[in-house]
Amino acid sequence: MANHVDAIVIGAGFSGIYMTYKLREEGFTVKTLEKAAGVGGVWFLARYPGARCDSDSIYYNYIFSEELYKKWSWSSRFAAQDEILSYLNFVADELDVKKEMQFNTEVKFAIWDEDQTKWLVTTAQGEVFTATYLISGVGCLSTSSIPNFQGRESFKGESYHTGNWPHTPVDLKGKRVGVIGTGSSGVQSIPVIAEEAKEVYVFQRTPQYSVPTRNRQFTEEEIAQFKEAFLDAREIMLNSPSGLPIPRSTRSVVDTPEEERIAILEDAWEKGGMILNNAFYDIVIDPKSNELVSEFLRGKIREKVKKSDVVEHLLPYYYYSTKRPILDTNYHDTYNQDHVTLVNLRQQPIECITENGIQTTEKEYPLDIIVFATGYDAMTGTLLKLDIRGRNGVSLQEKWENGAKVETYLGLGLAGFPNFFTITGPQSPSVLTNVPTAIEQHVEWISDCLNYLREHNVKTIEPTVEAEIQWSKQCTEIANGTLFTKTESWYTGSNIDGKSRDFLIYLNGLDNYRQLCNEVAEHGYKGYQLQYEEIKA
Repeated sequence: MANHVDAIVIGAGFSGIYMTYKLREEGFTVKTLEKAAGVGGVWFLARYPGARCDSDSIYYNYIFSEELYKKWSWSSRFAAQDEILSYLNFVADELDVKKEMQFNTEVKFAIWDEDQTKWLVTTAQGEVFTATYLISGVGCLSTSSIPNFQGRESFKGESYHTGNWPHTPVDLKGKRVGVIGTGSSGVQSIPVIAEEAKEVYVFQRTPQYSVPTRNRQFTEEEIAQFKEAFLDAREIMLNSPSGLPIPRSTRSVVDTPEEERIAILEDAWEKGGMILNNAFYDIVIDPKSNELVSEFLRGKIREKVKKSDVVEHLLPYYYYSTKRPILDTNYHDTYNQDHVTLVNLRQQPIECITENGIQTTEKEYPLDIIVFATGYDAMTGTLLKLDIRGRNGVSLQEKWENGAKVETYLGLGLAGFPNFFTITGPQSPSVLTNVPTAIEQHVEWISDCLNYLREHNVKTIEPTVEAEIQWSKQCTEIANGTLFTKTESWYTGSNIDGKSRDFLIYLNGLDNYRQLCNEVAEHGYKGYQLQYEEIKA
């Protein structure tokens, strides 16, 4: 049949590149469909000022190949978007996977054909593909979200979302710029925007904790050392809860004497990056422990912001680290500049967007440019946008009740959706790990699974309803034992109006999760129902 392959992969980011390579190397035919014009996934689109990774760059890469690792050298501790995109193009070229990829191709429908036991995939361009297996590599943060502000279309100036930034530079010089949102992209972009813009207005709903990146250029000697230590670092990453070479802490905040606790926090602050977040095991478990760390970080904000009438509006009040931990470069210092104005939306909410700017309940702010740093419809948003239909024509929207009742098995598969796999899907460790490491674990597990199916003449595989219910219950119980569920965040979907407030991330660590997935495979894919091919005499 024309346009038939063993597997269709949706998306050509970190997930799609490795999945494409892995399947091809295992002898499967594969076609990867990507709606953007090139590889990169979110790193192809999120080109906003200041965009960079928040894992140390030497770990924010593939580790399945020592040869591949040693061919690439990062320039700095936290790589910027353009360098990460260059890296992904380098990998795609080294692995020669672009020939299996089709760009500028958006998947509109994916329907399971029961009679043919195949997936029928239709693109926005009208092409139809069939495949035995359908694999989603769309990621957890790939659908930009803008709240439904009244009058947004009437604004006569320029407007951009950080998650879908123009590929050509945006001229900010001499402009009045309003930035709505102070999540990760807002915190990264605001200091850079302030370097050029004439006036900057930051519309903040929720103040943020943040830790300095301490970003710096690498020396040639350091790069050589990283490459020499690859095997040791890889071993630790594969067996750590975070997918980073950071051991699981055994220290409790509240049980550590004050002088020692402050010394540990100060040391982590000076080193920067994610070290502070992993310094104690009970930061997101014990409210008293969390408050001690939270107050330490609020103290740092008070030290940085010199304007007494501004600093109090910048002090977070929720449990630290239960929203996405943010790394920054001079974020809070930016508010000391006279041309930067903080607008507290808790005190003066946005009423509408006008032709000339943003109208709050108190006044209108005239603007030339509006930057929507309002984040993503995370975890399920992109999957729900795809029209994926499983057995009996049941859509993913129907199964998940449009996001109100999300259940998966291992974050890898769905009951009623045969031969469908999700890389770093809901209820896997995903965004609370070093994502490339989590992606590799999923890609390798899926590849091994497809090999098993081929070797054992298995026609279809899908989770049982019972396994799905049990896994979802387990994820919820683990989350409810933490402080994560006590805070409104995009982790829980609270940034999207009408979205269910479920916590869709497995919290027991990538190391424990890897072991569970391995056990499922070792027991003949326990929790899955397998339909075997009929062997003709």
